[in-house]
Amino acid sequence: MPMRRSLLPIKTSALSLLLSLPLCLATAHAGENSHISAADRARAVRAAKAPPKATAKKAPAKFDFEGEFVDYANWKEVRAFLDEMSAKHGFDRAGLDTLIGKVRYVESTVQLMKPAPPGKPKNWQAYSARFIEPVRINAGVKFWEENAEALARAEREYGVPAEIIVGIIGVETVYGRNTGRFRVLDALTTLAFSYPESPTRAARMEFFKGELENALLYARKDGIDPLTLLGSYAGAIGLPQFMPSSIMKYAVDFDGDSHIDLRNSTADAIGSVAHFLVEHGWRRDDPAISTYPVTVSASRAWEKFIGQGLQAKYRLGELQEAGVSTVAATPQNMLFGLIDLQNGSEATEYHLATNNFFAITQYNRSYFYAMSVIDLGKAISQVRAR
Repeated sequence: MPMRRSLLPIKTSALSLLLSLPLCLATAHAGENSHISAADRARAVRAAKAPPKATAKKAPAKFDFEGEFVDYANWKEVRAFLDEMSAKHGFDRAGLDTLIGKVRYVESTVQLMKPAPPGKPKNWQAYSARFIEPVRINAGVKFWEENAEALARAEREYGVPAEIIVGIIGVETVYGRNTGRFRVLDALTTLAFSYPESPTRAARMEFFKGELENALLYARKDGIDPLTLLGSYAGAIGLPQFMPSSIMKYAVDFDGDSHIDLRNSTADAIGSVAHFLVEHGWRRDDPAISTYPVTVSASRAWEKFIGQGLQAKYRLGELQEAGVSTVAATPQNMLFGLIDLQNGSEATEYHLATNNFFAITQYNRSYFYAMSVIDLGKAISQVRAR
């Protein structure tokens, strides 16, 4: 959901909460700057082109968790929130009381927000394999073909390559297949007033109160019954998994029907992802390639460049002086960040990342996430080109 871990759109984490060449050029670069081995890519492409196996279809439940009744209407903090919504935004106070009486506490949302116990070391290859696989590749090719005009228009208007937009929507929801079946109001109310104990509990509750506020504003603006909004356990909505605040700030009516619908309009989802990235630093005139593989010296002087924020701020020369060596042609006149992709017990991979790579991390504050978006988009582009 954009940024999950940075309080923008989010999907898998509480805080987590979104572009320059013409379509033909973006596709032409599909084989460059990839982080998948040639053998793995070949297997994925072969599998993607193979006929799908027949599977029995099962009707999904309307939503996953109905939750349990909690008398939120009599909680002091909830009453204060509803008073503020009425005074600040003109909501009918009695109507808010009726609405909050239908909201349910969802224990599974609380449990999913708790930090995962210490486990295996980070493993980029294992993470990547979850996304660069036949189901997403096949679905991505179909999505691209069905939405080619909207994707091409997003490239023209925002400068965001189609493969980046397709990569994000594929990683987020497999092109709308997994948008979440939690009632958004249940999830947001639970997290706004019943967030699990943690050092950041107060800040997280304030964040989710803001998202609950924006969910109510969004529903009123678009004439939606707020109880019909379904999303992730953290309240992210639609194909691109935007949090309500991101819908209000960055979502666009890209299909021209005077209505923003990230749940059903692929065009609105495409335009909104592109707009989000531009608003978070995407530069249309930067090179299509956004990461460059490097090796690092045994001196480890380069370590001071690791973990220095999600931005490109170092010159190539100073990185090279610290023991970073490029293994492919790399622009001399750009700023970079040094990123590490850990592989468990195997060797860590290192790359120089440009401004546009870090723009993707504003959608989800994770190197793994941004690299998966890039690689999935390239794999899909490769299959389309065959």
